[in-house]
Amino acid sequence: MAAQAAARTIIENCAIATVDANDTEYASGYVVVAGNRIESIGAGKAPEGLENVVRRIDGTGHLVTPGLVNTHHHFYQWITRGLATDHNLFNWLVALYPTWARIDEPMVKAAAQGSLAMMARGGVTTAMDHHYVYPKGSGDLSGAVIGAASDMGVRFTLARGSMDRSEKDGGLPPDFAVETLEGALAATEETVKKHHDASFDAMTQVAVAPCSPFSVSTELMKQGAELARRLGVRLHTHGSETVEEEQFCKELFGMGPTDYFESTGWLGSDVWMAHCVHMNDSDIAAFARTGTGVAHCPSSNARLAAGIARVPDMLKAGVPVGLGVDGTASNESGELHTELRNALLINRLGAHREAALNARQALRLGTYGGAQVLGRADQIGSLEAGKLADLVMWKIDGLGHSTIADPVTAIVFGAAAPVTLSLVNGKPVVEDNHLITVDEDVIARDARAQAQRLARIVAQG
Repeated sequence: MAAQAAARTIIENCAIATVDANDTEYASGYVVVAGNRIESIGAGKAPEGLENVVRRIDGTGHLVTPGLVNTHHHFYQWITRGLATDHNLFNWLVALYPTWARIDEPMVKAAAQGSLAMMARGGVTTAMDHHYVYPKGSGDLSGAVIGAASDMGVRFTLARGSMDRSEKDGGLPPDFAVETLEGALAATEETVKKHHDASFDAMTQVAVAPCSPFSVSTELMKQGAELARRLGVRLHTHGSETVEEEQFCKELFGMGPTDYFESTGWLGSDVWMAHCVHMNDSDIAAFARTGTGVAHCPSSNARLAAGIARVPDMLKAGVPVGLGVDGTASNESGELHTELRNALLINRLGAHREAALNARQALRLGTYGGAQVLGRADQIGSLEAGKLADLVMWKIDGLGHSTIADPVTAIVFGAAAPVTLSLVNGKPVVEDNHLITVDEDVIARDARAQAQRLARIVAQG
């Protein structure tokens, strides 16, 4: 007996930006989704005679793109937004670490739900969280984050972070906010073995992610890299974010951040780093030579006055670059689709001026570039037959966009476009600009309650 055909969804009469290798676009085209895969895509109407069509969508007035891929975030910061708003990175961290060191599982769950909801409603189909604060007795924080992503229905990478260099060791975090070397490595390995899925259509993956050179010992960096490669997972950390970080590395290690990373095994095609603002020519060449990726976080870099990352030079050299929201204590909007615009505008303030980035390069950063740095470019990041059905329908015939003729220019240069439909793994997550897998109002109330609870705990000392 023949197997029943997979349920099909057809979207047609829409503009399409595939973000494939040739940047193929259709002024009016179709996408056929079968199960959790893209079955076909092209110009004009969808093929006739397809079986088991459960939904047919008229995409008139819309642009369909790959779902956005977030490559750097700290979900727990959702409940500490709006604090230390006039600080640079190091002063900001010193101000907030004592608060973050008091988080627990209910707070982290609520914060993760808020962070994920804001991104998913704005077109993110693959999210990522770099969680590195694990206070003693705080509960199963990794499980809380992974559970929140599963409930939301988004594809997810947890970068299981760690810190073992506290104030007594010359680091920034308070002594009670860090783990031991042995404890961090053991907990990270346990998280990978429990939650990482290496399959093509994996919804949850885990990376090894010591926090940063100024909060992690050299031994944790080295052994973390060895652990990741033994387990076959990716590596993530912060790198070259500020001038102060570069000075810190030179004083402590006798070399700049990139040389330090290379000395500890932290350059390679299985590595991506957040920020990478202060990179000289040799740093960029080292990233290109080794295939090390970058999570570009333009709004956070501006919020903390970190500087302008050399994204055009990285791309020209062949460095994989994706976009990141970064933690919402340094990017209060918490949205990735606004980073398309900010990446373009902020980079045009740099040396390349108006030639720095264009609209299609910005869209590629937020889709295929993100898939590259997460190691999933064969599965997501572009609309191609056989890839996973992670896609977004942006409404571009409304007030904010109807007079911009080019659809890609409309969603990058224009206001944040409403999301009429977002599919993840072939399943709807957003309809008519509202999440359908979770209750946004409940999430907002829970997050506010946990933010207030954390503030009370901190005030009580």
